[in-house]
Amino acid sequence: MIRILQAHYEGGYRVRLRFDTGEEGVADLSDVITKYDAARPLLDQAEFAKFILDEWPTLVWPCGFDLAPEMLYERITGKRPNWQSETVHEAREEYAKRTGER
Repeated sequence: MIRILQAHYEGGYRVRLRFDTGEEGVADLSDVITKYDAARPLLDQAEFAKFILDEWPTLVWPCGFDLAPEMLYERITGKRPNWQSETVHEAREEYAKRTGER
């Protein structure tokens, strides 16, 4: 599980995040907030800047919109979290090997 340790507003629709893997970077979320109706209040940059990390920690806004740490990690690093790296096809093949089922 990927955890966000710190989140800082960088201006515009950008957030600097530091993860428990030691990696960090800036995510430009302008495409995300224009894609979802639930994020419409965040088009106001003053509202966008009001994000917090909740207890999971997930990036959340007062309007109820949130973004999963895993999505943000992949966006910033270009890597899928280890537990998500296996495709469904790969998982099925591995299961078939272990159980002898095809």
